[in-house]
Amino acid sequence: MKFSVKLCLAILVLYFAAAIYGEVEYHIARSNDKTASYNVVNLQARYLPPLSWAPSSDSSGDKEFFLLGSDNLGRSVALRLMQGTRIAFHVGIMTSLIAIPLGVLLGLLGGYFKGWVDSIVVWISTTVASMPGLLFILAISLVVGQGLLGIYLGIGLTTWVGVCRTIRAEVMKQSERAYVQAAKTLGYSHLRIMFRHILPNVAHIILIQFSIRFPSAISTEVFISFLGIGVQGEPSWGVMIDNARRRLCQGVWWEMTFTTIAIFVLVLVFNHLADYLRDRLDPALRSDR
Repeated sequence: MKFSVKLCLAILVLYFAAAIYGEVEYHIARSNDKTASYNVVNLQARYLPPLSWAPSSDSSGDKEFFLLGSDNLGRSVALRLMQGTRIAFHVGIMTSLIAIPLGVLLGLLGGYFKGWVDSIVVWISTTVASMPGLLFILAISLVVGQGLLGIYLGIGLTTWVGVCRTIRAEVMKQSERAYVQAAKTLGYSHLRIMFRHILPNVAHIILIQFSIRFPSAISTEVFISFLGIGVQGEPSWGVMIDNARRRLCQGVWWEMTFTTIAIFVLVLVFNHLADYLRDRLDPALRSDR
């Protein structure tokens, strides 16, 4: 395994640890019915640069350390970044759990049965691909309300098309292979052939698609939250960027800088891992080496 891949995996573990910490902090605050630490307002610590100390928000007289500085309400940028990581992983995982199974199922049906079934699959995928994704997400948000559920459904139901087309093309090739013809000759059912024989041979594509869709979903969530139609009341990375851009003219650069770096590094890591998985798992690329 290349050093760059090991480095990417190590960075991904750190992001995952931050997401787990954010998840624990979020649920502890909810169970105790108190304000979470990342949302605690400390007006004595407003606009602190990184590596600063300030009086704690409570009356204990203790000092509080701000590793990555504070925002306009004296909230810790580091703690809010970890909560943003939690939300990013939620969005990446949940939207993938919607888009990938849907795309795989329709791709299997269209690629295996061909004919009128494939025509219906192509028509549905073309129709969905023609819809403006942002407007679709906005429409869902109006129905279910702003928040993570609308983001899950909006992104998940608009990003399965690429998965479907890729799986469909591969299944069409696999369905002509000798092992599929032998299974048909033996009288195996269509479901058994699709899920017991063909699906394992396209599993590498599913894994590659997950590594591609995950950062793409996160980037989409950041954009729509930045526009104000995504996550509300929680420190999504898009919300943090929207808050930070208003303070840049005042010289408060750290919130924007660290949030942008967090997004850039996570997307870069997943893109690099996607390239590595494609090189290792794609049979066509393996045969060329």
